[in-house]
Amino acid sequence: MAWRSQLSRNLKELRILFCQTSPSSASARSFVEQNYKDLKTLNPKFPILIRECRGIEPQIWARYDMGVERGIRLEGLTEPQILKALEDLVKAGASLKA
Repeated sequence: MAWRSQLSRNLKELRILFCQTSPSSASARSFVEQNYKDLKTLNPKFPILIRECRGIEPQIWARYDMGVERGIRLEGLTEPQILKALEDLVKAGASLKA
């Protein structure tokens, strides 16, 4: 999982949006609880923004150079699938730099 330390190299910002109470956001909440500390430790100056809003659909957004953004809906995904989606966003950032 070396890609975890590449967040700050391939992305400018990471935003995770979810509802504090809805069942559809349960896996997103669990993902943040289980992975935020590790991601922040590996990328201490990188902005990882956690946005909680009642009734919002769980999503993850990556901002790259030149204002390019990509988002993924997280509803129905398990925690490992969310981790894979984040990995794909990080790897996409590497391909945008090439």
